[in-house]
Amino acid sequence: MFWFLEGICFLPTFLVIWSSSTFIVSYLIALFEHDVDVIFPYISDTGAEPPESCVFGLMTVITAFAGMATMYARYKFVEKLNETAGGVPPVLNQAAFWIGMLSCLGMCFVATFQETTITIVHDAGALLFFVSGVLYTILQSIISYKAFPYGCSLALCRMRTGIATIAFLAVFPTVVCAVFVTQTTLHRKTEDEDYVFHLVSAVSEWIVAFSFIFFFFTYIHDFKKFTLKLRTQFVDYS
Repeated sequence: MFWFLEGICFLPTFLVIWSSSTFIVSYLIALFEHDVDVIFPYISDTGAEPPESCVFGLMTVITAFAGMATMYARYKFVEKLNETAGGVPPVLNQAAFWIGMLSCLGMCFVATFQETTITIVHDAGALLFFVSGVLYTILQSIISYKAFPYGCSLALCRMRTGIATIAFLAVFPTVVCAVFVTQTTLHRKTEDEDYVFHLVSAVSEWIVAFSFIFFFFTYIHDFKKFTLKLRTQFVDYS
């Protein structure tokens, strides 16, 4: 059996590959169309103009739903693990799940409302995505430690904590520096007054985004251990 067919590890595997491709493909198309600069545009800039906006929107929505499926599977795994081993408060598991759902919802807003059309909705979705995503990684890192040694190895616990810390530290300059970016053009010049703020915010944004990707990469090992089954049960209302 191929390793990605063990358990349901195809879920995080697909999520990691697809989400990485979403950012990279839209960036390459935007570069080919000369719509963005080579040096660290905002991720949303790479999906602001057609045709890359169509590709970015479609791939991001698929990423969001793949993220929802992966988060739900993780939630059920921790729930089942807690029935036998304990250690993880159910409210913590539920909080992590719903915060993760909010992050995916924010991603859908980013995908469907381009920053050049409805900026307020796009920015609100991006803020929801990044803040909720960082909180999700933090809560899942805590859950990993509480479930140790039954959930995953100590090395994975430390790796998740390290990735969550990087995302936490990077989200602040992403948001704060973006406030000081006054120009909304896709092409920037080094002599622009807000160029430094733009560069710091954009670099931090890419760091946060790929921190999320690497965090889900750590799920692959755990997802080899279980499967999910759908059960149909008839209800008699007579």
